[in-house]
Amino acid sequence: MSWFLLFLAGLLEVVWAAGLKSSEGFSRLWPSVLTITAALGSFGLLTLAMRQLPLGTAYAVWTGIGAVGAFVFGVVAMGETLSAARVASAALIVLGLVGLKLSSSA
Repeated sequence: MSWFLLFLAGLLEVVWAAGLKSSEGFSRLWPSVLTITAALGSFGLLTLAMRQLPLGTAYAVWTGIGAVGAFVFGVVAMGETLSAARVASAALIVLGLVGLKLSSSA
């Protein structure tokens, strides 16, 4: 269950990162509300996941899901450039996340 909570926390991190961009420096009300709500939810779920998972593993996986998710969202929804180097870099992050999951005792 802790891995599922951590995954959801990572997805909410993508939401608040995208919302942060859309809020235009918290100058737009509803994107700002979405950003703050998603951030609080992400932190809350991360906190619950850390009850069972090691700090380093949980935090690295959380930020990795957020980083790769924000990268994918940026390319798909915001028209950011896609290059072989960016894809390879994101793939290395995913590989690291898989390694952390496989080597975790929780």
